[in-house]
Amino acid sequence: MLSLPLRDTACLRPLEIWHAEEFAAHMDRAREHIRPWVGPGFVTDDVDGARGTLRRYAERQAADGARLYGIWLDGTLVGGVMFVDFDTGFGSCEIGCWLEPSAEGRGLITEACGALVEWAFTVRGLHRAEWHCRADNRRSSAVAERLGMTLEGVRREYWPYRGTRYDKQVWAVLAPEWHARRP
Repeated sequence: MLSLPLRDTACLRPLEIWHAEEFAAHMDRAREHIRPWVGPGFVTDDVDGARGTLRRYAERQAADGARLYGIWLDGTLVGGVMFVDFDTGFGSCEIGCWLEPSAEGRGLITEACGALVEWAFTVRGLHRAEWHCRADNRRSSAVAERLGMTLEGVRREYWPYRGTRYDKQVWAVLAPEWHARRP
């Protein structure tokens, strides 16, 4: 119903509970590719797990918190973006993303995340948008840079994955900086 066109034949739409089977099929294609970079609670293994993830986001959205959006390319769910955190009291949010390999390199994540930042600042009046990623995730850091974010710091050995602890970068852009860059 509601859809925002992106590049190529892609669109951004809310990802909701009724998408559970489609989300589970997408996770089958993306799971091992995204597992090192996203929280373990997001990577589901079946339709019930997918439904649970989508339900958690729906409940948080109902409380004016986190939100989840899918990216469809040629009618197939290939990834998405989300407000991992959304706090109107603090005027801040954290944006995250994931994408299956077949859709990489098209600029879809940068465009979709830009739409979230624009909405958070312009419609909701937030002041700060953050981006957190493993320090060795160069693709993710590049998105933060393209969004005009500043690397504010590194949380040393913050991110555990398969017995190793990785550094986590924290990037951010402020509403005045965002608006100054936009036409």
